Amino acid sequence: RRKLRNEVAAAFPTLSTEQLAELVPNKEELNVLKIHSHKGEAITVYMNHRNPVLFEVEKVLYPTVYTLWIYPDLLPAFATWPPVLQKLAGGADLMLPGVVVPPSGLPQVQRGTLCAVTLLGNRAPVAVGVATMSTEEMLAAGMKGKGFAVLHTHLDHLWEYGDKSSPPTLAPLVTDCAAKESAGDEQELQGKEPGSSCSPEPQPGPAIRDLSLKDRDACAELLGKEELLENRAAEPAEEASTEQQQEAEDSRTPQEQMDALFNQCFFHALKCKVKKSDLPLLTSTFLGSHMVSCCPAGKQLDIKKSSYKKFSKFLQCMQHQRILQVKELSKGVESIVDVDWKHPDIKAFAVPEGFSSASAAHDSKSEDREQVYHAPEIIPLYGVSTKMIPLFQESGHKKGSILSSSEVRNIIINYVKSNELVDETNKNFVKVNAILCDCLLDKSEQDEISHLKWDELLSRCLERLQPLHQVTFLGQEPVVRKGNIEPIDISIAQRSSNKKVTIIKNLELYGLDPQCVANTLQQKVQASATISPAPGAKDRVQVQIQGNQIHHLAKMLLEEYQLPRKYIQGLEKAPKLGRRK
Repeated sequence: RRKLRNEVAAAFPTLSTEQLAELVPNKEELNVLKIHSHKGEAITVYMNHRNPVLFEVEKVLYPTVYTLWIYPDLLPAFATWPPVLQKLAGGADLMLPGVVVPPSGLPQVQRGTLCAVTLLGNRAPVAVGVATMSTEEMLAAGMKGKGFAVLHTHLDHLWEYGDKSSPPTLAPLVTDCAAKESAGDEQELQGKEPGSSCSPEPQPGPAIRDLSLKDRDACAELLGKEELLENRAAEPAEEASTEQQQEAEDSRTPQEQMDALFNQCFFHALKCKVKKSDLPLLTSTFLGSHMVSCCPAGKQLDIKKSSYKKFSKFLQCMQHQRILQVKELSKGVESIVDVDWKHPDIKAFAVPEGFSSASAAHDSKSEDREQVYHAPEIIPLYGVSTKMIPLFQESGHKKGSILSSSEVRNIIINYVKSNELVDETNKNFVKVNAILCDCLLDKSEQDEISHLKWDELLSRCLERLQPLHQVTFLGQEPVVRKGNIEPIDISIAQRSSNKKVTIIKNLELYGLDPQCVANTLQQKVQASATISPAPGAKDRVQVQIQGNQIHHLAKMLLEEYQLPRKYIQGLEKAPKLGRRK
């Protein structure tokens, strides 16, 4: 603890001895957690009074929002508009057009300085980030571009490790009147009329719902987004659509209405749709089939418009209430493994009018045929390997950096041009220097090859990078996995009495429920289908159905489920038409 206290004192010299003792106590319990970010970075979290107070990344200490609420002046603070917080909590960095410039000017910081982000009207920080440029550079750039790389925010996963309290209301050092005048000046520069005049007396900071329509338009313009409806509160406007007016008549905000809709569909699905025999059930199937079918007419479930932002967070909340249990049965694919149907919330839920018990039973029987499947988005990625570091370090990348194919292409092109390696006589060729020779050529080729074509140069580079892929399921956060994604494998096997069976593997990797696929196939071809553990693959199962059913399977996977053909292996084994198998 003494070492930690010394490190905190060195990192934040403005803290007094008493404040250091409060932050890192001598005798009270201080817990240490080891977690990993979505990028795979190892993070050390220090917990005090059940709240995370500090986190450490690559031997650098950062305060959490819980700490900054106690010591709000610990870091230089930059104010932004309240609607921006949702974007920051969703993983966005803070862009300079979203920073409110007060009349007294911005705090003086250098590039790399640790800063706090506050909301207009409240001095309590809601985010921690690192300045990507100095104050002078920000002003010289006309307050355009990325201003801060955000590391941690109120409402993110790190905040959820604590008591999940909201920011306190702290009086701003600069009056909101001045801040609004500054915002008005910025609007005038952009050819906009200022949102509203302001009384000479300091007024408390406006909440989102108190912003005038013009203020909100300015916010949306500063955000650079077209999603104005998401940042507007539910108030009727003169030119608002009928749908907006209906939402305005409800005293709840659109976000609260979406939360309520998700809760209603969740409990409805558990009470009327899901049976114990359905478990384990893929979370994507539960959302796309069971919950969607419980959504009232005229309404649509959209997790992005809820306070949860991700379906996995919604399920985590329900798991904390001990309603169900979610496990990752295979990497990156979560399933519901247990449901407490005796939970008071499920027992107390009343099926809404318009959903009769008979229709619920009918839906339960036919839901396998009516499933709404959304194919995952799969993006190939590449990791910088040890051998390729010399080629990529010039562009600021290190071992393990994750890049897309277009980013790799741009880096290689910039490297070749900056080192003047394009052949003067034939611009289709690139001269091989020492670094390209070491990174891209085998030992037997190094004395023979002095030039490479552009396409060969890029293909050799991609071949020598570590293959990765990113999978994004509907309502879930992206998952990056090593290697190339395994295709859905279809094979034909011979059983006793010369009978053939079709075997399908790796369905889980694409968010497909093997049991649902087996049930659907069984109904289509009127043949027996079974589920069994997949040999050599932990926590995966395979579907086995009688006969050579590849024609039916291909139609289902390619046409109904809209899966790209490149992710399906074995379609060529289909029986030839006109011949009986």
